[in-house]
Amino acid sequence: MTASPPPEPLEHLAQALRTGAVDLTAALEQIEQAFDRREGVLQTFLPEPNRFDRLRRRARALVERFPSPAQRPVLFGVPVGVKDVFHADGFETRAGSRLPTAELRELYGKEQARAVTLLENAGALILGKAACTELAYFAPGPTRNPVDPEHTPGGSSSGSAAAVAAGLSPLTLGTQTIGSIGRPAAFCGVVGFKPSYERISRQGVVPLAEGADHVGTFTHTVDGAALAASVLIEDWRPELWHQLTSDPQTRSENRPVLGRIVGPYAELTDDEGRERFDSACRRLIERGFVIRSVPAMEHFEALTARHRELVAAQAFRHHRRLYERFPQQLHIKTVELLEKGRSISDEALERALQSRLQLRDHLAGLEKHHGIDLWLSPAAPGPAPRGLESTGDPILNLPWTHAGLPTLVVPDLTAPFHDNPLPTGLQLAGPFNADERALAWGRTVAAALETSP
Repeated sequence: MTASPPPEPLEHLAQALRTGAVDLTAALEQIEQAFDRREGVLQTFLPEPNRFDRLRRRARALVERFPSPAQRPVLFGVPVGVKDVFHADGFETRAGSRLPTAELRELYGKEQARAVTLLENAGALILGKAACTELAYFAPGPTRNPVDPEHTPGGSSSGSAAAVAAGLSPLTLGTQTIGSIGRPAAFCGVVGFKPSYERISRQGVVPLAEGADHVGTFTHTVDGAALAASVLIEDWRPELWHQLTSDPQTRSENRPVLGRIVGPYAELTDDEGRERFDSACRRLIERGFVIRSVPAMEHFEALTARHRELVAAQAFRHHRRLYERFPQQLHIKTVELLEKGRSISDEALERALQSRLQLRDHLAGLEKHHGIDLWLSPAAPGPAPRGLESTGDPILNLPWTHAGLPTLVVPDLTAPFHDNPLPTGLQLAGPFNADERALAWGRTVAAALETSP
């Protein structure tokens, strides 16, 4: 089973709906047909009776409110999927678990997530809650990979990535605490964007570990990711994006210097993942990109241990009450995390939190010394593993999450590779708080990979 041809990318669909070139009712009918064809197998969304009746009512109200194209907001009528850790008015929040929804709302807030409100204010229609792993950790949800349903879509934002890949939604919200945007984006063959830490509000999101939780997006294209970011990042600086993407002369010169890490981190891919990554690097060099090999993160094992301590400690502190009241309703993987977190002292947690800034400074120093604009790495050790018992290994996403740097995962279009149709992804990490530039530079990299030498 392979993915259906994708619908209009977010940026094109948004413009067509806003101008009236595409009728909103017709757009919803197309997505409903896609749901009928694929959702029964893929299970990307939580079930909702009469989903499209609700959406049609909301669409009519939206058209009545904004009858003139000149009045319409930037995401007018765009259907958006929301990972089931975001509170959204009219929807229950289960966080991929069997825990009582009333308890989740009581502990983690009752107000709609800020990110959801920003999307609605921009005219988006909430398509529904996208399935995810339990409490956004490792216990798998029901979702299957749209490219091959016998393989995992990744996690924890499994439904969010798969829904975009399957053509069920042009934009979805996800979260990442270790690798929950980058990994599923790579496994499903879509664009995943994780901003700098806290540039998109976490208000109204069930936490896993607030010191590492990031809110991000899935789209078909980098331009779509930038459009969503311009809505969700409230201090978005459009001039930085336009400076590198709008002016023809600047755009032609917008070829970032890429840094490829040498050291233990580079040894974490499997054979196929390494072969695909090497092939992508060669293609970029053929297209005029400079890739510099840079020794970095030499003590990667210790860095990984600190991040995992941070996640476990904060997860236990966030979820202790639920764990003590409803231990039988949690998956063994979640229980193991919380038990590990119970044993981590406040002093160890503080050291883990401080190490985020140390890693950020370490990478910034290397960027300056070697003239690096973006770090280039595989987004996962290899293609999506077969089976649904595991969501795959997030190890290659972990350091960028720990440092809080913006990351962009773009599909590696070398697939099918040796008759393997499953995609992989390239992961681009930019300087802290330079999300606009990272997206613009990433757009150039993605475009180079789409063209012939």
